[in-house]
Amino acid sequence: MDILLLNPNTSDGMTVRMLSVAQSHAAPGTTILSRTAPRGVPYISTRAEALVGGAIALEMLAAETASYDAVIMAAFGDPGVGALREMLHVPVVGMAEAAMLTACMLGRRFAIVTFAAALTPWFRECVEHNGLTGRLSAIRCLAESFTSINDVQSEKEEALVALANQVVADTETDVVILAGAPLSGLAERVKHRIPVPVVDGIAAAVKQAEAVASLHVCKASAGSFRRPGGKPSQGLEPGVARWLGGAIVPPLTKHHPETD
Repeated sequence: MDILLLNPNTSDGMTVRMLSVAQSHAAPGTTILSRTAPRGVPYISTRAEALVGGAIALEMLAAETASYDAVIMAAFGDPGVGALREMLHVPVVGMAEAAMLTACMLGRRFAIVTFAAALTPWFRECVEHNGLTGRLSAIRCLAESFTSINDVQSEKEEALVALANQVVADTETDVVILAGAPLSGLAERVKHRIPVPVVDGIAAAVKQAEAVASLHVCKASAGSFRRPGGKPSQGLEPGVARWLGGAIVPPLTKHHPETD
């Protein structure tokens, strides 16, 4: 199958890292392709930035001409995932949702460990949105600043491991999620230094995307994620305008249930 990894941040270095992690965890026969946001911010860390990133992601996918079996939203707060699920006929998997659901299969309560305090409110709301507040033991973040977003995991590796170990010692934590696109790949490197399972968001998203895509479920025609009715718009990117106008087959549709 073909899976698109979409980075709504503008950091190409981050995309390269996530793509490498995704490819290392993909099953034989799965091809991972990637796209990086052409504008926006280097890394999303606030609600406003997430809103911008989600809108840009919608534009990027509406302009796609290739076909995919699934899409991974490669930012931990899953900006725009709900909107994309409304529009697309293929599964859309959020990095945060995949990490948390995977953690729930490995233990009762999970902790989120990340690199910047600014991420905490957004990540907490992401947990609440997914109905998993009762499974969250804690969110812990580093207090000190970092030099480069592309190098934050290597720069702060020791501090992140210490923070993960501390949250396990202080709380009823069964699983640790190392959260944020810049930390992709770190879990594999440090998992033997933390006494509970450690989840990588991109690795989890790849396996969840493969699993859901292989089910070949039909696009919802009822419920909150059914395709909305068309309406006119003004000044939008052409692809988005077509989608909102009621175009029947989005360009990412690989297995369209009405025509297969």
